[in-house]
Amino acid sequence: MKSERIGIDCGGTFTDFILISDNTFEVHKILSNAEDPSIAIVNGLTDLNKLDIETIAHGTTVATNTLLERKGAKTGLITTKGFEDVLSIGRQNRSSLYDLNQDKPKPLILESNIWGITERIDKNGNIIYELDGENLDEIIESIKSSGIDSIAVSLLFSFQNSLHEDFINQKLSEIDLNLYKSISSQVLPEFREYERTSTVVVNSYVGPIIDKYLGNLEGKIENSNLRIMQSSGGAISSKQARNQPVRTMLSGPAGGVVGSFWISQLAGFDHIITLDMGGTSTDVSLCPGEIQKSTQTKIDGLPISVPMIDIVTVGAGGGSIAYIDSGNSLSVGPESASSNPGPACYGVGTKPTVTDANFVLERVSGDYFLGGRMQLNKSRSAAALGVLGDQLDLNTTEISLGVLKVVNSNMERAVRKVSLERGYDPRDFTLVAFGGSGPIHSCELASELSIPRVLVPQYPGVLSALGVAIADVEKDYVQTIMLGEEKFDYDSIQKLYEPMKENGLYDLEQEGFKQSDIIIQKLLDVRYRGQSFELTIECPDDEKKFIPD
Repeated sequence: MKSERIGIDCGGTFTDFILISDNTFEVHKILSNAEDPSIAIVNGLTDLNKLDIETIAHGTTVATNTLLERKGAKTGLITTKGFEDVLSIGRQNRSSLYDLNQDKPKPLILESNIWGITERIDKNGNIIYELDGENLDEIIESIKSSGIDSIAVSLLFSFQNSLHEDFINQKLSEIDLNLYKSISSQVLPEFREYERTSTVVVNSYVGPIIDKYLGNLEGKIENSNLRIMQSSGGAISSKQARNQPVRTMLSGPAGGVVGSFWISQLAGFDHIITLDMGGTSTDVSLCPGEIQKSTQTKIDGLPISVPMIDIVTVGAGGGSIAYIDSGNSLSVGPESASSNPGPACYGVGTKPTVTDANFVLERVSGDYFLGGRMQLNKSRSAAALGVLGDQLDLNTTEISLGVLKVVNSNMERAVRKVSLERGYDPRDFTLVAFGGSGPIHSCELASELSIPRVLVPQYPGVLSALGVAIADVEKDYVQTIMLGEEKFDYDSIQKLYEPMKENGLYDLEQEGFKQSDIIIQKLLDVRYRGQSFELTIECPDDEKKFIPD
């Protein structure tokens, strides 16, 4: 019996498939459906005659797009009384220090849908004030009339003692308000009130959308085991993704980093910069011998403190639209023509894009596009670019070269951000170019940045799908324990891992994995006294490996 699995990456323009069967690969690509990504998935599986395949791994941008476009559920928040403004106050640090007119991110929750409840737990988990049941009943009555679809619960110091959050969760479940619920002690039991609350609110905001989408997809592929790519580079079950969709915010791009790092290791390179240029955007990541992760990521200005691969995204893709800005200068992106209407050469759209510029300059073949299943129209590309060029007194070739120069500059800034601005020399790395458009632009970028090598996989357009397919199933468990050096005892620390270890083994065994196949990694966040950020290091069983003599 063959061992088969399919990796699927849903992008803004194309949906990519890779079928792994024993030691063979089969690739496929079709246009995405922005309204319902599951349609493209089912159509692609039907083309491959694999609707009943055993395992499907899926990278998705549904959660990301829902957040960026502010199309999530109407959400409410229950927090400790007196801390209702935690989201609006945020942190004092400013992203642009000298900009006096900075705009804060658009809030996900209306102030009228934030409720403070009388209760209090201290930093050690001791109950100072019991939760006021009558106050909770009043809040529930207010929730009933608010019209919200989703609720987040984030109480002060609940990561030390979840009793009050558990009670609220139970009460809401008993009343059956048909609400999507996110409880901070379940989603992110960590310290830092603002980041924890922001993360659980994002989870509630995108939750109903992801829950509906994955539920719909599961119904269409009910004979398959569906796994979803996490932002951290590991996969989780569809059930967990529906409960904690905040873990899938960079699902698709993470697959590209995992796939490119695997390919580059096979080729003998482990210091790489990934360049994933698709139809809508370009994702860049730097891997100095390993895939770098962070738990202090912001998406659209909102802190999300779950593990994510360190990725920088710019609105520069094959479908990025070229235009003349208010300063009469040529600009490209971030708006994309997507798959509908698509670049002008697709036959429907009329706006010039990066793909049109590459096509006019004969860097893209119109005869073999999408495996020869899609014919491109060069006259439409030339006409769209001609209109743009007339505004700057440039011919079609000149404006096309200008479009590529601008989009390359946008991507070059992203590569500089992950390398030079962080103390890494691009000359020490290999540029791994993939995505439908990445290889076309890679050599010019490498030349500008003095990167000595460019590695292009055999099937660059489906590398993200490959990364999704080969990703390990991964579970993360966390507990906050604040200890100074004088109280640090290695044996006691090791004992704290045991409950998390048991939970992990149980959860993975429930999903059908043998204990002998499970790898356990223990990590510890450490910092100097007075430092406001942590470094994550391994915490091996043997103390001598942790603190050498």
